Amino acid sequence: MSDSESSDTHFGYKTVQREQKASMVAGVFHSVAAKYDLMNDLMSAGIHRIWKRFTIEISGVRSGHQVLDIAGGTGDLAAKFSKIVGPEGRVVLADINDSMLKMGRDKLIDLGITGNIEYTQANAEALPFPDNSFDCITIAFGLRNVTDKDKALRSMLRVLKPGGRLLVLEFSKPENALLSKVYDGYSFNLLPKIGKLIANDEESYRYLAESIRMHPDQESLKFMMEDAGFARCEYHNMTGGIVAVHKGLKP
Repeated sequence: MSDSESSDTHFGYKTVQREQKASMVAGVFHSVAAKYDLMNDLMSAGIHRIWKRFTIEISGVRSGHQVLDIAGGTGDLAAKFSKIVGPEGRVVLADINDSMLKMGRDKLIDLGITGNIEYTQANAEALPFPDNSFDCITIAFGLRNVTDKDKALRSMLRVLKPGGRLLVLEFSKPENALLSKVYDGYSFNLLPKIGKLIANDEESYRYLAESIRMHPDQESLKFMMEDAGFARCEYHNMTGGIVAVHKGLKP
């Protein structure tokens, strides 16, 4: 059954009504926005920067391109893309969450990154852009929080230019059973405690751990992208499959 065919969906390990999920996810990110960058560094020991750098390297983005960064958070990818596309290009940082969008905008302005970057509060399931608008779309650690992933993928396909590419950077399934066991122990025991200590929010980080486990594995997400209409879909595992970046082209 696809995301669109059920009235229920998951919020971590809980089953909730579909219309409830967006506001519940919003509550999580309103709560964690102020400490988001610090927690990313702590949770991944800084490795998230390497994951994002690899995503940018395989994006194919060049000077003059139009780039959409969905669930752009505090702007790590958008900042890099802004420098690559130059004054003739454009980067749109989009996020459904107002708190995260403001954090990203303020951070990039403080870094002096202006001129070729725009900010849009948008739902990935119904992107407010014309057909065939972007050369590249990225969504980093955001797809697992989308209620209807199939609908979101089709929305992304619509606004990509023919030949444009989608890159989905997301937590995935470890390839090794021992690594998986260690990762589970870290995610469900240590991560919520770090969240409580640093962000004074244990429950939001428990949800984040649960949402990772509920996200489709590498092959399942590849099939979903193909089913949405993307071509030449493939993925690259990083850090033993804890994270994967999926790539697909618009025919």
